[in-house]
Amino acid sequence: MPAERGPWRQQLRPYQIEAGRAILESVLDRQGRSISVEIARQGGKNELSAQIEALLLSVHLGHQIDAVKCAPTFEPQGRISLRRLWSRLVEAGLAPISSVEAGHAIRVGRARLLFMSAEPEANVVGHSAQLLLEVDEAQDVNEEKFDRDFRPMAATTNATTVYYGTAWDDRTLLEHAKQHHLELERSDGIRRHFEYDWQTIARYNPAYGRYVESERERLGEQHPLFLTQYCLKPISGGGRLFSPGQLAQLEGGHPRQRAPRSGETYVAGLDLAGGASEDNAAAGNRDATVLTIARASYPDSTAMMQEPRLEVVEHYTWTGEPHDKLLPRLADLLREVWQVRRLAVDSTGLGETIARLLTTVLGSHVAAAVRFTQESKSRLGYGLLAATNGGRLKLYAGDGSLESRHCRGELEQARAAYRANRTTNFFVDPADGHDDYLMSLALLVEAGSDAAPRTARGRVRSF
Repeated sequence: MPAERGPWRQQLRPYQIEAGRAILESVLDRQGRSISVEIARQGGKNELSAQIEALLLSVHLGHQIDAVKCAPTFEPQGRISLRRLWSRLVEAGLAPISSVEAGHAIRVGRARLLFMSAEPEANVVGHSAQLLLEVDEAQDVNEEKFDRDFRPMAATTNATTVYYGTAWDDRTLLEHAKQHHLELERSDGIRRHFEYDWQTIARYNPAYGRYVESERERLGEQHPLFLTQYCLKPISGGGRLFSPGQLAQLEGGHPRQRAPRSGETYVAGLDLAGGASEDNAAAGNRDATVLTIARASYPDSTAMMQEPRLEVVEHYTWTGEPHDKLLPRLADLLREVWQVRRLAVDSTGLGETIARLLTTVLGSHVAAAVRFTQESKSRLGYGLLAATNGGRLKLYAGDGSLESRHCRGELEQARAAYRANRTTNFFVDPADGHDDYLMSLALLVEAGSDAAPRTARGRVRSF
């Protein structure tokens, strides 16, 4: 490995060396194996890949030969890998015989590594990977695209193929490659899959371990991002958003509160009738406006966890009420009655106008309009799960009211669908009812996070 034989600044850890040796053995001995490497987020998979690339290019600098590395996108993922490799070549003193070609390839002598996008529309046909074929963030690469356009690149020389990434769900290119490799291992005993979770990395980097422990506290052990990015455990493609245990965590013992109390801080989430969630809007199933109010308690600035504790104290629901008639009452409740510190309001579809008006009435420092997109809704879903897992979100004790029953019913029916790009969609199937309370609660968590007191930080001026 480079760390063992050259002037490389970045030293590899034992688990990186273990996987790297297997890759180099397959390439240099022309074994043509397929290998998968899963390393927890920020655990060094990109550094491992760059050092392998640098070593192979330097070894083959006298040969007219190409390697190919594909990533879900060229900007920024492919570009970042290219810059990392160039840095390693400079550190090794190879810059005088190296060059960047056309902005997407690095040449060392006569050997070359091409960085390519695996986006569905990318035109990559015609290239060959005689030396090595790498797939970066393989869990996000379209399997059909890879099989059609990239896999054949390794055919002429039976080149080694390496899949790098972290777990996601059971339908990804990386997971399929991993399972195939494990099956071959059971057959011939040759190791082809290398997996190192956060605890492995923490043995060599205690600071990393402390960081992941704080993420575990913030997200919860069962959060999809913690499970996949740090524990390397794939999740199923879809199912219930909340487990029975998580539903139990949401139950609070405090009573419903019809009016604010002096000295308390309140935040709110507002889901407007007529907004356009991905699943229910098309079915015409969004016909209620739900306002959720919560008491927010914030830790002091010295606490490791800065997220607030949110105790839902009140629900307001309107069905079939025109937005123009709702606006004055909403403004009064939010500004005059509860004096909320922060409101997050759904501004999708027909909700855009009232969200804009509320922002004008309350001020942009209080009201935040949230348009539901794939990314924003995924953020809301992950935030809702994190607050639940961390015990930071509690419902008022069930009081037998319609609002209490409807809210809990939607949480029980809520489903999650995980996408290949590591985003999630959460919803209630229209056949099972509405999702207005669910969305209002997710917006509430967003409002609580936005309202957290900010700690002043100094800035270093750059010259």
